Amino acid sequence: MKTNTLDFDAQALRDKILDLAMRGKLVKQDPNDEPASELLKKIKAEKAELIKERKIKKSKPLPPITDNEKPFDLPDSWEWVRLEEVGSVKNGKTPKKEDINSQGPYPYFKVKDMNNNRLYMNKVESYVDEKYKNQLLPKNTIIFPKNGGAVLTAKKRILIQASLVDLNTGGLVPNSNINCKYLFYLFKSLNIKDYVKGSAVPTINSKKLKETVVPLPPLSEQSRIAAKIAQLFALLRKVESSTQQYAKLQTLLKSKVLDLAMRGKLVKQDPNDEPASELLKKIKAEKAELIKERKIKKSKPLPPITDNEKPFDIPDSWEWVRLGEITKKITDGTHNPPPNAHLGKQIISAVNIKNGKIDFKLSDRFVTNLQFEKEDKRTHIRRGDILFTIVGSLGNAAIVETDKMFTAQRSVAIINSDLPSKYLYYSLISKMFQEQIFNNAKGTTQKGIYLKKLSGLVLPLPPLKEQGRIVNKVNKLSKIM
Repeated sequence: MKTNTLDFDAQALRDKILDLAMRGKLVKQDPNDEPASELLKKIKAEKAELIKERKIKKSKPLPPITDNEKPFDLPDSWEWVRLEEVGSVKNGKTPKKEDINSQGPYPYFKVKDMNNNRLYMNKVESYVDEKYKNQLLPKNTIIFPKNGGAVLTAKKRILIQASLVDLNTGGLVPNSNINCKYLFYLFKSLNIKDYVKGSAVPTINSKKLKETVVPLPPLSEQSRIAAKIAQLFALLRKVESSTQQYAKLQTLLKSKVLDLAMRGKLVKQDPNDEPASELLKKIKAEKAELIKERKIKKSKPLPPITDNEKPFDIPDSWEWVRLGEITKKITDGTHNPPPNAHLGKQIISAVNIKNGKIDFKLSDRFVTNLQFEKEDKRTHIRRGDILFTIVGSLGNAAIVETDKMFTAQRSVAIINSDLPSKYLYYSLISKMFQEQIFNNAKGTTQKGIYLKKLSGLVLPLPPLKEQGRIVNKVNKLSKIM
């Protein structure tokens, strides 16, 4: 089936928007704006006054910015600054358990609370009282995971009121002369991985973060940039929503087309077609001959199909069959442990079968040529075979369309039949067959279906010529879906 034509990399677009914004290329500069150099003077003057009034402590002078630290050119009205000049990086404070309540004057947030909020932290579950007033982060502070695995999620949120955050959460407090939304987007534009130290327990390197060099536009332009980013991000969310809806519609249409095909309602029946009962006789005769020639092994007879197993009516010229009746071979891949070889023949697993194709790039495991010869005697994967996932990601199928020699692990079943591969493929991915797969799967942590069960599942068999017409019709409809 055709893949979603509306697919696009939304995150890459967001990153590009932020990159253009930070370079001064997202909105026009206004010559009437007070330049950032004047804004910087005001920021420094305000800090000096706060230090004088002992409201904040005097910090060590930040090192001057060298030309080598400037990654690109800025508009003339902008300035390069260190992040600590426009926003203070603060640590959280974890309160005692007995001080956390379901209501109170001040919200208290943990890192996990960011999952329940989007841009603004407006959903509150826990509170603290006046005891923690001096540890609060002010309104408009940008909070982020500071310690632990959540650091790499790069989440950013804005406080809408003075709040307490835990020790695993950091805060970037905007200077009063800075547009907090601009600082939020500026912070989002930074690659958080550049500030992470530690591997077992990732932690933000506060010193490096404070000293990072960032662009500062005039205050008026900061507002225009923040508004433009918000507008573009909102449009992106709409496109993403439309894309998801389109994908769901595609899946629904695909399922409906295959359902009609399996019921004999997609193409007209031709009374001149040799009925499926005759085709079934030929398949059985051929299998008997192959068994006689010892080219395939004789399997136990499959039980007759009961009326309760037939999910719907089919045309008179069709037959209900078990999968094992119309295949020459159904086997699975090797049960041996995954190999460590890096040369030889590739071995694939269920992860390589995706969107109806075999993606050899999704794994790089190999078996030696000697191991391959042993495995190939049983699996014998060749062009035209169908690979079907039977462990973990159940029910994914792909037709082998290559002459490349490879083998498979036990999570993949290899199905060989003289029926048109494309018709059998469409049968296996139809809703009717997929429901049987999941109804017969076993296991708790990882679902799987046994080969014996797989061989016994039922599917409708049309006359051979009608199978060709069905495939052509499905292929034609796929191009417009």
